[in-house]
Amino acid sequence: MASAIRILGLDPGLRKTGWGVITSEGSKLSFVACGCVESDGTLTLAERLRQLHEGLTSVITSFDPDEVAVEETFVNRDPQSTLKLGQARGIALVVPALAGLGVAEYAANLVKKTVVGVGHADKKQIQMMIRVLLPKAEAKSADAADALAVAICHAQHRGMRTLVAQMRASA
Repeated sequence: MASAIRILGLDPGLRKTGWGVITSEGSKLSFVACGCVESDGTLTLAERLRQLHEGLTSVITSFDPDEVAVEETFVNRDPQSTLKLGQARGIALVVPALAGLGVAEYAANLVKKTVVGVGHADKKQIQMMIRVLLPKAEAKSADAADALAVAICHAQHRGMRTLVAQMRASA
């Protein structure tokens, strides 16, 4: 029987970074916790990024995940927004790396396709499927639900990633 793995999913954003923690044991998924790390829009960019760093560090310390999955950034029409989102995403990547955790990245369409079955699902469809797949989940925001979806996507795809990594190592 497979041992339980605790997975932290992250949906990066400068205003709100959603996070969701699940446990994956074989094909069984269990809800642990979810929420958002928020930054204060009245502060400088550097201070907001510090808030995200501190908040994500606290989540990792509190929930002690084994692995982390982060949603990849899509390009906005506004280059400034895209750059700021990229910086928030950088925090979402570096905080778990500094904690010594492996970080996987998933395209938004793959997350949606894995959880909903459609690569262009909307937020309401994702929230509905989160309630189906994790009945005890209490995602109070779309950002937290999206983060749980990222964690579920990782749970479904991590076996293949591990197999590919092992094959590359032995080649």
